[in-house]
Amino acid sequence: MMSAFSNLLIPAVLFFALGFIARLIKSDLRFPPDLAKILSIYLLVSIGLHGGVELANADLGEALAAVIWALVLGFLLPIIAFGLLLAMRRVEPLDAAAIAAHYGSVSAGTFLTAIAFLSSQGIEYERYPLIMLAVMESPAIVVGLLLASWSRSRAAKANASRTTGTERGQSHLGDILREAFTNGSVVLLIGSMLIGAIANPTAMESLHPFTTDIFMGMLCLFLLEMGLEAGRRFGDFRRVGFALVSFGLVMPLIGGVIGVAVGHLMLGFGVGGTTLVGVLGASASYIAVPPAMRLAVPEANPSLYLTLSLGVTFPFNVVVGIPIYHYLAQLLVGWTWS
Repeated sequence: MMSAFSNLLIPAVLFFALGFIARLIKSDLRFPPDLAKILSIYLLVSIGLHGGVELANADLGEALAAVIWALVLGFLLPIIAFGLLLAMRRVEPLDAAAIAAHYGSVSAGTFLTAIAFLSSQGIEYERYPLIMLAVMESPAIVVGLLLASWSRSRAAKANASRTTGTERGQSHLGDILREAFTNGSVVLLIGSMLIGAIANPTAMESLHPFTTDIFMGMLCLFLLEMGLEAGRRFGDFRRVGFALVSFGLVMPLIGGVIGVAVGHLMLGFGVGGTTLVGVLGASASYIAVPPAMRLAVPEANPSLYLTLSLGVTFPFNVVVGIPIYHYLAQLLVGWTWS
């Protein structure tokens, strides 16, 4: 385990720490808003193209299995998160539904950091998790909407005076579902993957400097900006409360264990691929899901789900979680081969 932690001393993670510390010491370091968006777009396009190239060369049966299990994780994890939050009795059901949607979706930043972690150790990994990354965005949003609708229905039965709010949520459900499946990050990931899959292989070689050579440098800048944002939300811990902070640390461990089990036992991946599926199960979205929840569940408190996903779970996964999921993957793969 100690060697795994020492291997996190890679530029991508250190740049995240730099951004976090810069905000804590009240440095005037800032990212232009448009630059942060450009970095996000670049990373989504790059990983989508990589996934498409691998998909073009992939076995159809294995690719289909990865998609199916991505859907299973996308639907299962938010239900688990919602149940835990209700059992804690610390948040309202609509807040719980919005938070749960974040923990069923995925974090591209965490996934990319895991790739950097594996690359720093020379560990090879299957490319199917890239396909799973693109697939897991929307299902959790849909589940979050359904949980919110269920919560509204229960509240309406308990208090007839709230039927107006219920009708509003139902009348907009079609638009909300459309938003979930046409979200910009989802379109970029799936669209780039399709381009990478159908484009001429020779032509794709010309994109190598764009998709590979500058990738880690762009990732460092992205994590620097994420460190600044996480540092900005560090003070929100007091408002979130100890119980919710505990959820932000425990839920990724639950998702990570489930992801590791799926990665190796169900999909047959090696240590690298199993680690990445564990990271997918453990991560929480902070790009695709927040806009959808703001539109779909306006009653939910954004400071709760943003602070948990970006201020608690993202730093935990980057610094502590990834080595844990890698260690679990090593144990599971070693055990099944022994």
